[in-house]
Amino acid sequence: MKIRKVRVGIKNLETVLNEFVQTGRTLENRKQVKKEKGVYFTSVEAFRKALTPRRLALLKAIKTEKPSSVRQLSRITQRDIKNVSTDIKFLEQVGLVDIKKKIKREKEITPRVNYDKILFEIAVT
Repeated sequence: MKIRKVRVGIKNLETVLNEFVQTGRTLENRKQVKKEKGVYFTSVEAFRKALTPRRLALLKAIKTEKPSSVRQLSRITQRDIKNVSTDIKFLEQVGLVDIKKKIKREKEITPRVNYDKILFEIAVT
């Protein structure tokens, strides 16, 4: 079985802007840009606020239980549906959860976690 991973790291605003400028220069020179996948935060504190124990529990429940809806996920985790829905929307925004909208019921979504591990990186430079 192949282990799928998502990379999570810390990058300050200056680093992100420098990478953006470098990407622009690479494109201007008609060269291929190296594709980098991952979710980055501005600080360890921002990471800790984003991935709370309750949100990590949601990720685990989605991965292991494969709920068909946010309502089912709220039952599995024994949490209020409004809070679960808010956390799922946030996790989708930061790229840690994919959602699939149901055709007949557009408001009903199925959350998915398409990785097995989260790798956390902190640069010391």
